[in-house]
Amino acid sequence: MAIALQSKRGADINVTPLIDVLLVLLIVFMVISPTRPVGLGAAVPSQPDTPKATQPDTAIVVHIDRQMMVRINQELSSFDELGSRLAAIFANRAEKIAFIDGDPSLDFRYVAHAIDITRGAGIERVGLMPKR
Repeated sequence: MAIALQSKRGADINVTPLIDVLLVLLIVFMVISPTRPVGLGAAVPSQPDTPKATQPDTAIVVHIDRQMMVRINQELSSFDELGSRLAAIFANRAEKIAFIDGDPSLDFRYVAHAIDITRGAGIERVGLMPKR
């Protein structure tokens, strides 16, 4: 008779031991986990005692006209001294960006030569000015 009563009732799963195991695991992981975050210390850079005399960061444009005259922001130069002049200008600048403005009637090889000289002077980014 008892067998017939149990089969009609169905099967029940006892979840009490499962909950006990989960609570024990939760407590173990809470104890094991660190209470404070562990990371690398960051050193904040300090301000220099004497501020440097900085140049205003105006855009540096190398102009090459039809007569092969090279100008750095309207100051006359030549291909021979272009690299040393640019290196001196960008020695104290944080951003090393220069622009090349070639005359549209000029062969591109002269503009490419100016780009090579500019990159050789240590300027990281060189941009080309669009045609007017």
